[in-house]
Amino acid sequence: MPELDKLIKQLQVQKPQPNFRLWLSSSPHPEFPITILQAGIKMTTKPPKGVKANMKRLYQLVTETQFNCCTRPAVYKKLLYSLCFFHSILLERKKFRQMGWNIVYSFNDSDFEVSENLLCLYLDKYDEIPWDALKYLIAGVNYGGHVTDEWDRRLLTAYINDYFCEAAVNQTFYKLSSLPTYYIPRDGPLSRFQEHINTLPPTEHPEVFGQHPNADIASQIAETHTLFDTLLSLQPQDTGAMTAGAKASREETVLELLGDVRSKVPSLIDCESTRTHLQDNPSPLNVVLLQEIQRYNSLLQTIISSLVELEKGIKGFVVMSPSMEETFNCMYDARVPLLWEKAYPSLKPLAAWMRDLCQRVDQFARWAEDVQPPILFWLSGFTFPNGFLAAVLQSTARQQS
Repeated sequence: MPELDKLIKQLQVQKPQPNFRLWLSSSPHPEFPITILQAGIKMTTKPPKGVKANMKRLYQLVTETQFNCCTRPAVYKKLLYSLCFFHSILLERKKFRQMGWNIVYSFNDSDFEVSENLLCLYLDKYDEIPWDALKYLIAGVNYGGHVTDEWDRRLLTAYINDYFCEAAVNQTFYKLSSLPTYYIPRDGPLSRFQEHINTLPPTEHPEVFGQHPNADIASQIAETHTLFDTLLSLQPQDTGAMTAGAKASREETVLELLGDVRSKVPSLIDCESTRTHLQDNPSPLNVVLLQEIQRYNSLLQTIISSLVELEKGIKGFVVMSPSMEETFNCMYDARVPLLWEKAYPSLKPLAAWMRDLCQRVDQFARWAEDVQPPILFWLSGFTFPNGFLAAVLQSTARQQS
């Protein structure tokens, strides 16, 4: 990347021929030189939204010559439609988040193009359709090369078994979903398949993906968060001086909020003193207590240091870094900075998150002060509840052994 940046600067100095153009294609990357982006015209391409839009785009990539090149056109056209539907379903399952995929994968057009070439090649080469080979190469190698989770791989296998089978070729209007609108159309020219895709509904019911209607809630919540985050980022961020009686600037508002948050940050728990008191009783629960104290102390130190640095940055004592700028914007929008959310996930706004943090720290401060474990535990107050549950099992096993 630095060498590319130097090359672009040399081209600007050398004054190349007026008709000279340099085209660069790249995936998003944080190390891409900003100067190149500032000096050039940017064009971005994103996959369309929805199964219908994705299938329309895929059929636009298939030329008339390519569509009729296979020696077994009837079988090829039906399986090509299944392949397009398969690709679109995999892309659109991302909107369901963890209910769609355990891990979000970067399926792309290259996977589709390679699978389409394999489909045409195997249909030309073999008299009988090699279903097992096609399924393995498409779902197991091309698309499966992205997949690292075993349950996601099982999902890929289930889809490819439904879309690539004898019924998809021999049965008329083979249904690709439990909904009646998704089926393989009759054989015909490329335009007929494109016209059929235009008749599909613009929005998909979750049943198309084999999901319950309630799964669509996660998708809608994610879209809403994205919309609100975009709206907040588009708001004017003026930093000019304010006249008397005018509304406070962003810096003044954040400085006031900084003071309020710093006054509410709980004190650190004395981890060394607690470890000394617990030396005589190294039970699993006490180990969990020390681990939780260390995690919360680390979080509190991060909060305090980030607030101090941000205050210095606002007052001009230090240069504002990207992380400080992000913390500044989050606090102005009453959101929890990403730097603070590394200890445990939470969807609460800043004020509610601070109250929740104080209650969490108070639980372990009381436990450390009493030395003995409390009778009742606030399970969601642990940063790692699985470790606490394992400690309870170990303690119970020791008592009953």
